[in-house]
Formats: sequence, C-alpha cells, structure tokens
Amino acid sequence: MPQTLRIATFNLESLDDRPDVWPPLEDRIEALRPRLVRLGADILCLQEVNGQHPPGGGPRRLLALERLLEETPYAGFHMVSSQRVSGPDREGDEARGADAVHNLVILSRFSIQASLELRHDLVDRPLYRPATAKPKPRAAQPVEWDRPVLQATLVLPGGQMVHVINLHLRAPLAAPVAGQKQDSSTWRSVAGWAEGFFLATMKRAGQALEARLLVDHLFAADPGALIAVCGDFNAEERQTPLRTIRGDVTDTGNSALGDSALIPLDRAVPETRRYSVVHGGRRQMLDHVLVSRELFDLYRHVEVHNEGLADELTDSGPESHHAPLVAVFDLPNG
Repeated sequence: MPQTLRIATFNLESLDDRPDVWPPLEDRIEALRPRLVRLGADILCLQEVNGQHPPGGGPRRLLALERLLEETPYAGFHMVSSQRVSGPDREGDEARGADAVHNLVILSRFSIQASLELRHDLVDRPLYRPATAKPKPRAAQPVEWDRPVLQATLVLPGGQMVHVINLHLRAPLAAPVAGQKQDSSTWRSVAGWAEGFFLATMKRAGQALEARLLVDHLFAADPGALIAVCGDFNAEERQTPLRTIRGDVTDTGNSALGDSALIPLDRAVPETRRYSVVHGGRRQMLDHVLVSRELFDLYRHVEVHNEGLADELTDSGPESHHAPLVAVFDLPNG
C-alpha cells in the first residue's frame, strides 16, 4: 500500500495566554491538543495563532502555540509563520516578530525549502474615498488587507516539491468608517454600516486575488506543480473569494485554462456533513482545501472533524468554533 500524505487546516480561534483571556490557555490546551493529535497531519496549516512577549522581553513569539504542541508529534516539526508588518504594533512595539493576533503558521514533517508571505506584493493597495466618513477625506485612501498570505515549498520523501498556501480571509463583518460608529458594535447609520460592509468585501476579495496570483506564479514556474491552498476562507463555495481562487473554466470560459483551476476537496463530503462552522444554527463550510489537478490525481479522501461542533453565537467553551479539515493523498513517486 502506498504511503499517505495528510494535509490539514485548523483555525484555532485566537490562541493566547493573556491573563484576561477566557477560557485560559490550560483549558484550551486540554480541549485542542487531542484534536490536533487526531488529525495525524504531515502538514498542518493553522490560523489565529496569537503572539506573546517572552518573559525576558524581546519580539513576540508564538509561545502559546509552543505550549499547545508540547507532547505532540508536531513539537518536532519544521515551522514557518507570518511576521508582523513594519511599524509599531497594536501596543506600540517596534520590534519585529510575531503579530499580537491572528498569525498564520505552517507546520511540516518534511523539510521546508523556501517560504514567503505576501501582503500587497502582487496586488497594490486599492485607493478609495469613503462616501459616508465624517469628516470625509479630501482624497482617496489606501485600503490594506488585514492579513498576509503565507506560502511554503516543502520537500516530500521522493524529492518532489509541494507548495502549501495558508490563508485567513477577512470575515464578512463591516470594516470601520470614520465617524460612523457609536461604539465597537453600534453603527450611527445604515449607510455607514453598508459602506463598512463594502470595504470588508473589498479586503476579502483582494486577499483572494493576491492568493490566486500567487497560484498563477507557481504554475508559470511549473505547470505540473503540486499546490494546496488551505485555510479559513470566510466564504462558501459559490461566493466570490472561492471562485476567485479556484478559477473554474465555467467562470473563465476558456477550456485551455482548465489545468490552472483548483479543485475544492470538500465537495466530496456528504452535504449533511459539509460544514466547518455553525453560526446561529446555520451550518456553513468556511474552511477549505483547494488543490491543483496534479495533486488531485493523488487524492484519496477528505475528513471534516465537525462532530459536536458548537454554535459560535452561543458557546464560549475552550474548543475552537471551526472544525479542522484533513485531506489525504498518496505520496508521489520520486
């Protein structure tokens, strides 16, 4: 029987160990560690990993994640993670290192040949002048993505490369508009909220476009590349971000581009089990693994570990409100 390759994605939901965070890290470790071990992943993409300052000072590190991974096989894996953009972070810290919140992480049993993160490297910041802002700016302002795209090139046992892209797209929650909010959760006008929602949609679609351009760069270097795009897309299959990254022939209208389309593996999950989040009683598939056709040729099956998944609107327990996904492939011959 051929050896298998297991690629998983899991949004840990603001993994942290601040004293004001509830539930505390120890409770979260008790709940999350068995789920990570159960995945049995060879490559694991994580989202929402918060960074902490080490006790002696210095740039933030992923200390809460290090504690979570203790006594698991992942403790010895190779790792790459996103880094904070230049300039002071939310607490005024100028030092480079992990961001305070929502870092991306790729863990791999296999060696990492190269890695990069992209945020406005392939897509310029779009300029936009808010219509409802108070005061209204005189000129259009740049709109920035909330998070980067993280990519790693891994060396499989036979010497072949697999390109893994980890992303966390903007949630469909309205972005701030100057002068349009009474407090963090209350808008002054429907028009202000609508414009904030439009801005959030622009950010999410822009992130998806940058991820798609990265996929095209990988295909330009190797048309037969093994590519997996994993993460929290904050979107279901027929919504704009998924369609942008997939590039289906039904959208491009050009069959010659078919080999560049990506395939969403969760299509193979029965509809009654096809969900990774429960929101207000509604089941949604927001987390995905998309693969190139060359990698799909090695595909065996996909698992969605959503047994007992709690509703994110009513539950405040230590589990993540996202279900992890794991896709299983045959290892390619060298």
